[in-house]
Amino acid sequence: MHSRYEVVIGLEVHVQLTTKTKIFCGCATAFGRQPNSQTCPVCLGLPGALPVLNQQAVEYAIRAGLATHCTIAPRSIFARKNYFYPDLPKGYQISQFELPVCEHGWLDIDLNHKEPKRIGITRIHMEEDAGKLLHGGTAGSRVDLNRACTPLLEVVSEPDMRSADEAIEYLKQLHQIVMYLGICDGNLEEGSFRCDANVSLRPFGQAELGTRAELKNINSFRFIKQAIEYEVERQADILDEGGKIIQETRLFDADSGTTRSMRGKEEAHDYRYFPDPDLVPLVIDAAWIEGVRAELPELPEAKRQRYIEQLGLPAYDAGVLAAERAVAEYFDALVALHPQAKICSNWVMGEVLRALKEKESSISACPLPPAALASLLQRIDDNTISNKIAKQVFEAMWQSGAGADEIIDQQGLKQVSDSGAIEGLVDEILAANSAQVEQYRGGNEKVLGFFVGQVMRASKGKANPALVNQILQNKLGSRS
Repeated sequence: MHSRYEVVIGLEVHVQLTTKTKIFCGCATAFGRQPNSQTCPVCLGLPGALPVLNQQAVEYAIRAGLATHCTIAPRSIFARKNYFYPDLPKGYQISQFELPVCEHGWLDIDLNHKEPKRIGITRIHMEEDAGKLLHGGTAGSRVDLNRACTPLLEVVSEPDMRSADEAIEYLKQLHQIVMYLGICDGNLEEGSFRCDANVSLRPFGQAELGTRAELKNINSFRFIKQAIEYEVERQADILDEGGKIIQETRLFDADSGTTRSMRGKEEAHDYRYFPDPDLVPLVIDAAWIEGVRAELPELPEAKRQRYIEQLGLPAYDAGVLAAERAVAEYFDALVALHPQAKICSNWVMGEVLRALKEKESSISACPLPPAALASLLQRIDDNTISNKIAKQVFEAMWQSGAGADEIIDQQGLKQVSDSGAIEGLVDEILAANSAQVEQYRGGNEKVLGFFVGQVMRASKGKANPALVNQILQNKLGSRS
């Protein structure tokens, strides 16, 4: 980064809502269907077709506003945003301008566990998506209007971010929240969560913002970071050479890692916004807002804090477990059945998430419900099996779906806690390793671990480790 300039970044995030139907008509919103198979006169913009607002989309907007500390407007209106593009069949986009549904919110970001930084959210407004242009081939350019009229929330931040890392942290938090709320599937590759980044530079100490370039529709956290960092360098080089930044929209080329000019950047007045005469004002009363608030899930930051403060988990564990709602719910269910939070955390983060990663599966496909894992942990607690054998039982449970007790019995894995049987093994090991016995008695305490390992190997891992240690120390006696 150039030390002469302060980087200023604001983000506009488009969140595609998971409603089953579109925002102003009854067409389905399923991804990947036959082109133009999910359309009707309303989303095709045919004359005389009237839009009807999807109530579920409004509720999702309220959820997003409450989760990001916004004020929910008691009255908001829809406007026509006028521009021409082949994927916009009406010649305008139904959006919100002067009176959005949510305003004046914020998210706190925390880079490297430093002092949290508050990023303002200017507004969250509802709008419809455009269609999709398909280029190339002998047929030329084609348009698929399945996506037209799909419900979106546009989350507009204040220009409060000062680096690509801050921008990515803000985006990841917002991404996490909308997925926790169940209002967006968060799929960046399919365009369900995409971002426009406004980037400008100004000399340190200058209050006035610099001329911004908008980086359009980037759908990967890695690419967003690359695009911002490239754009900062590009603008700094221009300014260093005495040039001026042009206000424009730029596209990011992932292959070259560069941005290129797409078109001049429009101002709000260029779109000639005016209230949509086909849609009445949206009125949201306090009872509706409070009803939505009452149904909000525990959000990621609150969950992390609860794990740290109430369950005593390290910050790292809390962050991993709270990152995905389904994983957090699995962990919460496990702790309710086996109230030893750190042990539960170790098994979820270690064995469960490892096995899921190997299978490239999500927690929803986990073949081991919390109750089954809790029963396995109980067998460690009551000394039926050792922790090492428990991992062997876990693998068998994962593969077969059988219960812990069934596998322990079938495979003869019960821990040996018979002191007589263990004593016999200890005697054999000590007799076969007289040199190590003398080393221990001479003050080399590390040799005890060697003996424990030999006994555990001889018992095929089934001897009670605590009892093995106790008997060994009694047999070896005092050290000189």
